[in-house]
Amino acid sequence: MLVANRGEIAVRILRACQELGLETVAVYSEADADARHVAMADRAVRIGGPRPGESYLRAETLVQVALAVGADAIHPGYGFLAESAHLARLCADSGVTFVGPSAEIIDRLGDKVNARRIAVEAGVPVVEGTGDRAASVEDLLELGERQGYPILVKAAAGGGGRGMRIIRDADEVRGNLEDAQREALAAFGSDVIFGECYLERIRHIEVQVVGDHGGDVVHVGTRDCSVQRRYQKIVEEGPATAISPELRARIEEDAVRLVGSIGYVGAGTVEFVVDLNRGTHHFIEMNTRIQVEHPVSEMVSDIDLVREQLWVADPEHRLSFAQSDVLLRGVAIELRINAEDARNGMMPSPGRITGLQLPGGPGVRVDTHCTVGAMISPYYDSMIAKIIVHDRDRDAARRRAIRALSETHIDGVTTNIPFLLGVLEHANYEANLFHTKWLEEQMPSILQVLESATPQGEARGDL
Repeated sequence: MLVANRGEIAVRILRACQELGLETVAVYSEADADARHVAMADRAVRIGGPRPGESYLRAETLVQVALAVGADAIHPGYGFLAESAHLARLCADSGVTFVGPSAEIIDRLGDKVNARRIAVEAGVPVVEGTGDRAASVEDLLELGERQGYPILVKAAAGGGGRGMRIIRDADEVRGNLEDAQREALAAFGSDVIFGECYLERIRHIEVQVVGDHGGDVVHVGTRDCSVQRRYQKIVEEGPATAISPELRARIEEDAVRLVGSIGYVGAGTVEFVVDLNRGTHHFIEMNTRIQVEHPVSEMVSDIDLVREQLWVADPEHRLSFAQSDVLLRGVAIELRINAEDARNGMMPSPGRITGLQLPGGPGVRVDTHCTVGAMISPYYDSMIAKIIVHDRDRDAARRRAIRALSETHIDGVTTNIPFLLGVLEHANYEANLFHTKWLEEQMPSILQVLESATPQGEARGDL
């Protein structure tokens, strides 16, 4: 197995491979020569310079390395080329197994307009919008007149908030559409934009699914990813306790039906928005890979999703568990520990880790690639670790998360730990009363609390 990634997800995949008895090959850039995943693998191959475009984003090089070392398969992890139909196609043409869905499925689901069409054909509700084609100024004006403003324009090939604009009246249509098209073209190589009604206060709920080559699909429950900043997830929890068990069941059933309708193979995540006022849910997109927050589902189900990914990648293997075997217990919360400065607009804080104390105890899991001396490079994302906690209910899990964060100390770089504590201790979060724009609205008050807090690493005094 060639692991075509770096950081904590590379470590996570290598562990699963080792438990299955698979020989492993790591790839690394010049910046990652001393990285943990390089030392963990049976073999390691340098693939280029420090920048992603010189190394981890070179699909042809990854397949060439796989063939040269005799690797049977490539696991792309998340990020980089994890949702690259091009890499999946190169693998198929070279006789190398791509751990994930086929290039055709990635193409179909990677285009949000096409994904909406698939959902509609499967009988899964979507947000009212401009239909299954690129939107023009006239299309957006018609949608605004028919459904009312605000409306949201989104890049069909996009993600992470790029190519997205909120339009609040007819005068804003042309300018926002042109801005979104320029941004989408620069980011994704496509300026196809579609429009949909903008739901103001929603929860972002996703469903973990896994499918095999025999057509079987199961879900592993829901996750609530509504604590976001600029469309980037900050805190994730599961299952989604803000919605009723009946609504959760409907969302899970819709996710399985959609995925089953296209013969999806591997792990993936079907994403929905939920209007809590109306009790309605709407499909928005599907991620054709393992997610950063997959440990949330693992903690509540006791199912190893990465190992299952590897297992079903073999066409002869069927899922190792049935839907009736998925028994969710308690609540899990994941916190992304990043080297970034909350007081300075979440500015990345690259540097070398000179001290590292990670949490432990009952119900605490830490996924990380970092040790003392590890370098947080300016070339990649600033994630240091993921702390995942589990307990009998949401309040107990929240308190456990606060405890775990409080005993985590990282020296050498600025981290977002104080900011995450501010989120967990906020009255709205404690009461489970938030939405996808809540964090941005509360940032000033959370940052005000941080200004008066003792910086991490300073002496706190003796009792």
